[in-house]
Amino acid sequence: MEQSIENKLIKADKAFSEWRKVPFEERQKRIAKAAGILKSNAEKYGTIITQEMNKPISESIAEVEKCALMMNYYADAENILKPEKIDSEFTYSEVHYVPKGVILGVMPWNFPFWQVLRFAVPAILAGNTIVLKHASICFGSGNAIEKVLLEAGFPEGIFQNLEVGHQAVKEILEHDAVKGVSLTGSGKAGGEVASIAGLNIKKSLLELGGSDAFIIFDDANLDEAAKAGAKSRLQNCGQTCTAAKRFIIDRKVEGEFLPKLIEEFKKYEIGDPFNKETKIAGMARADLADDLEKQFNKALENGAEIIIPLERVSDNEFKPGLIRVQDGNPILQEELFGPLGMVMIANSDEEALTMANDIPFGLSNSVWTANKDRQQFFIENLESGTVNINRMTSSDPRFPFGGSKASGYGTELSLLALKEFVTAKTIVGN
Repeated sequence: MEQSIENKLIKADKAFSEWRKVPFEERQKRIAKAAGILKSNAEKYGTIITQEMNKPISESIAEVEKCALMMNYYADAENILKPEKIDSEFTYSEVHYVPKGVILGVMPWNFPFWQVLRFAVPAILAGNTIVLKHASICFGSGNAIEKVLLEAGFPEGIFQNLEVGHQAVKEILEHDAVKGVSLTGSGKAGGEVASIAGLNIKKSLLELGGSDAFIIFDDANLDEAAKAGAKSRLQNCGQTCTAAKRFIIDRKVEGEFLPKLIEEFKKYEIGDPFNKETKIAGMARADLADDLEKQFNKALENGAEIIIPLERVSDNEFKPGLIRVQDGNPILQEELFGPLGMVMIANSDEEALTMANDIPFGLSNSVWTANKDRQQFFIENLESGTVNINRMTSSDPRFPFGGSKASGYGTELSLLALKEFVTAKTIVGN
């Protein structure tokens, strides 16, 4: 291991020995200050995001503002980590929540501020310290976050950005100072990191993406659903884990809804990412565009039909596409990470449910119907970490976020996230 990385891990461990003693309320004050810095400089930090991964500047600014919103949620949060008294016959009868120590974050490029802070803020508030391995194209974002936290009064060593490649993750995670890891990324990366953590008996949290269903029935508000569906699929150029990747349409409403969806898709015209009116820009890298094009061709080779062609106009830019896919197409078992949507037609509620669940992933589905019984049917039977009723998927600091099946495990956001990287320590006796 490079000496500079070794030194940072030791620094994080030493900082933890002091940070764990800082009162919860004092940690919250620093988080509130950091939130204010982000909100006041949202355009400055949004520009860094757009420079690094091509996100339209309006979306980049919104990402920074959402980070500030989330941080203010935790700055005002109830302290659920206070020692809990348990009724018993013993004099000592308590549960204490003890922070684990240095936590490694392995984070992606698609939301370079949000993904990092969504993981880091509750972990830091719980008393841990953080070392970040960011995506290689987002080192600027990682460094900016570190500077914001220092400016907000966090001691040195509480959050450190490590400018290292993927090959360094194994050695960092195996280091004695590191006690756990949170990864957002691909299933392959998640499996590899979880294996290392498991072999070293260290806690892991995984958010591994999805292939979310957007299910539309004949009693839905079709205009609203079409607008939300296109936005859900195409925001961030389709590079979103919780995007509406599969549109499952009730056959009774196919003829009415599909033209509305096509019309909304065609409103997303490629533009300059630094123009605040731009709704869609290029993908983050040319190789990612290559991967999407290969998946599009694979789908067609296996019987998919073109509704709107996926048209490549540069090394990393596409005019958004939409394809009709039948059960059994192998593309349904993969995650499409880009501006390409899939359409499937269901003949019944039960068939729509089967289509929605018949994939490896289980992150966040969306169901559009006014029927309360139907809503309850899908709430109870969809295999995903979140079920949205008559709304597109979006994470909210107040609610737990996480997946099932190959979408990973563990909880981010909400008060529950405060307990992900702590040990419940029982105190009992006389």
